[in-house]
Amino acid sequence: MDRATALVPLHYVALGARGPEDVVADPHGRVLTGVADGRVLRVHHLGDPHTARTEVLADTGGRPLGLELLPDGDLLVCDAERGLLRVGTQDGTVRVLVDTVAGEPLRFCSNAVALADGTVYFTVSSRRYPLGEWIADIVEHTGTGRLLRLAPEGGEPDVVLDGLQFANGLAPSADGSFLVIAESGSRRLTRCALTGPRAGHAEPFADLPGMPDNLWREGPDGPVWVALAGPRVPPLDLLHRTPPAVRRTAARAAVHAPYRPSGTVGVVAVDDAGRTVHHLTRRRSGFRMVTSVCAVGDHLVLGSLREPGVAVCARPAVR
Repeated sequence: MDRATALVPLHYVALGARGPEDVVADPHGRVLTGVADGRVLRVHHLGDPHTARTEVLADTGGRPLGLELLPDGDLLVCDAERGLLRVGTQDGTVRVLVDTVAGEPLRFCSNAVALADGTVYFTVSSRRYPLGEWIADIVEHTGTGRLLRLAPEGGEPDVVLDGLQFANGLAPSADGSFLVIAESGSRRLTRCALTGPRAGHAEPFADLPGMPDNLWREGPDGPVWVALAGPRVPPLDLLHRTPPAVRRTAARAAVHAPYRPSGTVGVVAVDDAGRTVHHLTRRRSGFRMVTSVCAVGDHLVLGSLREPGVAVCARPAVR
């Protein structure tokens, strides 16, 4: 991993709601996000805190997490309570695309990408714990995360990968030949081939200095930006080597313990070979638990599962 450089905060934009868990930029430089009360928002003029304004696009009736902007301007929304949704950004309509998998309710749907042919891939972080108990899955190291595929014509989704450690963000390669998957529970990125003789097989892509959350690809020629929700915790690494019964006991305790996110925050950017292009970090940050990042002009916009707004930071120079 390259030496980290400073993540430079510029200003903060309050949204009037908590938990902009994922942030994605549209072609006009606006940022879309979903918040804890179920609303999907579009934020204008984030580069200037005095003129920034927020527009409500829809209400999912659940808890929106990962977003994927579609070519027609609508959104795929991974809702932790309702499943995989399609949201109309012009009229606010909410349509459920998937809410069950093989008869099991789809819960903790986390992130999605849509490929050029209309195929949608999406992740489930945990089949054991809901969003409100996410820390239990991280502690227990359940390996119940999934990558699923929805064909362009819809229907029942296929399970592409099972046994993932808190499957989270997704991003396609520039040529569409593989997906990059964030496994938060293993502090790594995983590569899943979509074409060729190894299609459907997973292999390590990049080890990270923290827990990856949402991913955002900056155009076909840009890097994949990775939000680090927290730094590596050596005692947690040791706990993951203990027997399952020990981890389950620790998970039950973690759910009831007060959780305070680390003051060390960071983001990285990687290329399609898994090489680090940027590694930015800040200690003693007032904005904590960075769960998403996207680039807008000269700025990086950070989202958080916990904060009541987004942070705008300086974008690093191109290497």
